[in-house]
Amino acid sequence: MARSLDGLVLAPVADQAPGQVGTRTRFTYHEKDGEIWAEYAGGDVVRGHLVGTRAGDRLDFRYVQLKHDGTTSSGHCVSTVVDLPDGRVRLAERWEWESQPGSGTSVVEQVTVQDS
Repeated sequence: MARSLDGLVLAPVADQAPGQVGTRTRFTYHEKDGEIWAEYAGGDVVRGHLVGTRAGDRLDFRYVQLKHDGTTSSGHCVSTVVDLPDGRVRLAERWEWESQPGSGTSVVEQVTVQDS
């Protein structure tokens, strides 16, 4: 199993569509006994939360977020945890909105102190 995500900060490697998570968004992950959760903010997102489970290198979670325009949205994501050669962690994600149309893929990677 890949290492724990507890306490790690991750960020998208590319911007998604306008009004969504982007490279300025930071996710702070927590993990305990197969449970996974995170808080996130940045870019168009004022505040977001995700909660779910981890089995091996697979995360399965729901997310909700509040954007600067006052709208909220929610969805489902399945991610695969990948250990990078430089020791950082990457999540390869497949997501879909449940509160609006849309789905896609994204990649988030652990940020280092100089990246944040």
